[in-house]
Amino acid sequence: MPPPVRVTFLGGLGEIGRNCAVLEQEGRLVLLDCGLLFPDPDMPGVDLVLPDFTYLRANAERIDGCILTHGHEDHVGALSFLLRELSFPLYGSALTLGLARSRIEEAGLLDHTKLVPVADNERRRIGPFDVEFLPVTHSVPHGFAVAFHTPQGVLLHSGDWKLDLTPVDGRRTDLARIGSMAGPEGIRLLLSDSTNAEEAGHSRSERSVGKVLGELFAAAKGQRIVTACFASHIHRIQQIADAAIEHDRVVATLGLSMKRNVRLARDMGLLQIPDASLADIAEISNVPGEHVCVISTGSQGEPMSALSLMAHGDNRWIKIGPGDTVILSSHPIPGNESSVGKVIDGLHKLGADVVHSGHADVHVSGHAKQEELKTLLSIAQPDWFIPVHGEYRHLVHHGRLAVGVGVDEDHILICEDGDQLELSDSGLRRVASVPAGYLYVDGSGVGDVGQGVLRDRRVLAEEGVVVVIVTVDAKSGEVLSGPEIITRGWVYAPEAEDLLEEARARVLAGIEEADDTDVETLKRHARRALGAFVSERTRRRPMIVPVVMEA
Repeated sequence: MPPPVRVTFLGGLGEIGRNCAVLEQEGRLVLLDCGLLFPDPDMPGVDLVLPDFTYLRANAERIDGCILTHGHEDHVGALSFLLRELSFPLYGSALTLGLARSRIEEAGLLDHTKLVPVADNERRRIGPFDVEFLPVTHSVPHGFAVAFHTPQGVLLHSGDWKLDLTPVDGRRTDLARIGSMAGPEGIRLLLSDSTNAEEAGHSRSERSVGKVLGELFAAAKGQRIVTACFASHIHRIQQIADAAIEHDRVVATLGLSMKRNVRLARDMGLLQIPDASLADIAEISNVPGEHVCVISTGSQGEPMSALSLMAHGDNRWIKIGPGDTVILSSHPIPGNESSVGKVIDGLHKLGADVVHSGHADVHVSGHAKQEELKTLLSIAQPDWFIPVHGEYRHLVHHGRLAVGVGVDEDHILICEDGDQLELSDSGLRRVASVPAGYLYVDGSGVGDVGQGVLRDRRVLAEEGVVVVIVTVDAKSGEVLSGPEIITRGWVYAPEAEDLLEEARARVLAGIEEADDTDVETLKRHARRALGAFVSERTRRRPMIVPVVMEA
């Protein structure tokens, strides 16, 4: 009887980000991606969110490597944190490894790993795993679907993908190889990207954006052009550069990640921009505006990004004004709409003409829509199917699409982070649950912030804080001084002296009612008395911090 294979999800289910899964075969483990999640607005002070590494730490000696499907941060961004604790090789395309390497190098952790480039359709042994790397089209070049040839049959993970018949680099999703595996071998388990499972139809080709950009550049004759897109979107950068060169403009990059990625892609031959068409941003003021195209970071409204600084008039190199055209060649990620809107407003206030995806086709998705998802399911004909990479509703919709093309409904599992599944001769079943909560990065601290701290921060942000300070006699409990009340974010003290005086009286009465000398008891009574007063008078619930000192 062939041994079973286990799949454990540490992130990426029920969310867009933190993509990380573990495959287990014959006692050995291999990771599939290790990404981060950008924080929601209700996570004040949090910089990044990582997968929980508890399961990986507990099995560190059994890890044979990490396979990277592509170079987006939600798939590689957590590596520089995990490699602080563990050491293992990384497998991926040369570009993916180049994008991951920059973060790992910044963290001083290159000696904790080995970067192993793999080619399209290469088949490689990683420990006991027989792994095949299949090319797929996505919004960052050289992504992979990954096929694991196991004793239980083929496990195919789609990676992030779409079907593009006219990709900018000619590299198409390899449906032919997937079809050939589905024939004699059969695909035992398919895990597929669910991001656009609610979107009807077929995604547009990336090349269609180039045509729109060309029209916009022609219409902006005589104006300076500033564009913004994801720094990893090499194909978009190529099309912006092509439009610029066609319209007699030089290209200048702005933003650290944009500069770094353009340099990397040019060095690898993946980005074709002649030296004569590249200008240093520090010298761009010497070039007439009608011959300038700036490619900038900040398309998601990130607060300190190059484009955000431009919108506030604070960018060192580019001062936006009338006669400038700004093209946001992207679409706001869910949760970023407000930030992007503020940037657009700021650019308009400075007099710029702003073009964005709300009124021009300047962006296409890198993820498959419903018709593409159904095509893959029809070709793969999996025995078992797990929708991955999406919020919970995306997974559910993807499961329904699978039923519609003939996958047995009983063979579709909607999973959650922490689920561990086992594929054996008897089928696929959940066998365990592992820790898979959020690991918060706050400044230089990793894991120091928990839900309790976040709750406190939300209260502080929404309701404010009131500190009450009282000094009591250690023996009698009599109040010797105070109560002194200090408030931040509740009421403005100089304009609320009468209210604060009432609050002091209520606290004093509460302490006297305690009839006790125990400090903790006095704190409890002070908190209760002040909390009741604040709620009565202002209908607010600020954080109340009682400080009782003995003398």
